[in-house]
Amino acid sequence: MHFNARGAWSIFTRELMRAFRTAFQSILAPVMTTSLYFIVFGSAIGNRMPDLGGVSYGAFIIPGLLMLTLLGETTSNASFGIYMPRFTGTIYELLSAPVGVGETLVGFVGAAAVKSLILASIILATAMLFVDYTIAHPIWAVIYIVLVAASFALFGFILGIWADSFEKLGIIPMLFLTPLTFLGGTFYSIDMLPNPWDTIALFNPIVYLVSGLRWTFYGSADVSFAVSLAMTLAFLAADTAIIAYIFKTGWRLRE
Repeated sequence: MHFNARGAWSIFTRELMRAFRTAFQSILAPVMTTSLYFIVFGSAIGNRMPDLGGVSYGAFIIPGLLMLTLLGETTSNASFGIYMPRFTGTIYELLSAPVGVGETLVGFVGAAAVKSLILASIILATAMLFVDYTIAHPIWAVIYIVLVAASFALFGFILGIWADSFEKLGIIPMLFLTPLTFLGGTFYSIDMLPNPWDTIALFNPIVYLVSGLRWTFYGSADVSFAVSLAMTLAFLAADTAIIAYIFKTGWRLRE
């Protein structure tokens, strides 16, 4: 089957421009929120906390805060991006266009990945104003951020197709994603938890995402990087399979 590169590029540029049109909401607001976390937890509380694994507390929470922002913003942007065409009826333009599942996913996921890298770069630059840190494996950090962004862009895509109201659009991020991220080692190491909570924490999938990103920064983490990477790739594959099924059956798209 011929890949429609122009169609994929059109979807990609449309989604990217939408983020720039709402720059305050999609970029500036999360950066400001993350800065407040650094001020409260990194500077005020961090000075009274012991080092964790040879890393200052302020630097230790950077990967967790970065993941917290990326998961929320990527999911919300992707879900809103597909929900609004369904809400306004313009989804039929996409369905009737000469683009398939591959072009659609490349466009949406590519835009989400670029937005996430831009957001991550701004957050990391902002973090330098509050704490000193280094990235032990910068190439792996970029690859991992792109994989996580792609996975949750697809997850947000599925959420936007599933939701039939604005209330449903926000219920998953608000009631599940954000709490799981806070409980996933954003501000602490799961090794600090007493039994049996340290074992129970391993059933939280966000633990593996935060741990994987923390390894790219400092070379050590609560969970093996290979396991974190495998979990991320498995989530990405599952999202891709679900979206392929949605486009094949037209579930929620043609209703």
